[in-house]
Amino acid sequence: MTILQAAVLGLVQGITEFLPISSTAHLRLVPAILSWPDGGAAFAAVIQLGTLLAVIGFFLRDLGSMLAAAARPQTRRSSDARMLLYMVVGTVPIGVAGFAARHAIEGPLRSLVVIASSLIAVGLLMALVEKTARHERQLDALTLRDALLVGMAQALALVPGTSRSGITLVAAMALGFRRDAAARFSFLLSIPAVGAAGVFELPKLLQDHEVGTAALVTGLSVAAVSGYLSVAWLLRFLRTRTTYGFVVYRVILGLGIFAMVLGSSLR
Repeated sequence: MTILQAAVLGLVQGITEFLPISSTAHLRLVPAILSWPDGGAAFAAVIQLGTLLAVIGFFLRDLGSMLAAAARPQTRRSSDARMLLYMVVGTVPIGVAGFAARHAIEGPLRSLVVIASSLIAVGLLMALVEKTARHERQLDALTLRDALLVGMAQALALVPGTSRSGITLVAAMALGFRRDAAARFSFLLSIPAVGAAGVFELPKLLQDHEVGTAALVTGLSVAAVSGYLSVAWLLRFLRTRTTYGFVVYRVILGLGIFAMVLGSSLR
């Protein structure tokens, strides 16, 4: 992998990780269109560490408050301490599912047909939830049950094309949360899940001579910067806008992939 390829894929990762349009789908699709080698599931997981830095940087003050509250006995029942607990609880399902399905994730599930199907299915589900949900609850109304349900939805993101941010956004909106509150919890919930996946896959990628150190550092750096901007933009966007634009994009992209696969221009 060249430095240019890593930079392009880092940009794709940073933009699409937090938008509900599936970073995995785009990291699989862009190399296929450009006739570049597929970086594989390991590269996709490790380059997410760049976006992990982005979301930690964006929520650094909040994370500091959570850790401080959890460390002091007199504040362990505060909303900040509870949020840290909810992040941990919400990560358990994807951790268990990821370990159990790790071989499928690295192999057959990266099929473009699977990706296209997931893009369309979750897009239609997003449209349904957008239309029927109350969009009233604020993030401070989050409960342990909510965190577990959103975490169970996050486990579905192991299927490429689903979108981790997309399926958690849908789950939180279905529970009645405002769009921006749902996105905020989705971003916070990404921290332990993305961090664990990236660290787990890092040794494997470092042993892969197809991705050099310079290319990896470039990809991570570009992903971090573009990811930070993506988080800031989406939170601002969802305060006043719906998710229907992402629904349309997902469905069109999914149908386009199906058309290209049937036309044998992609495999």
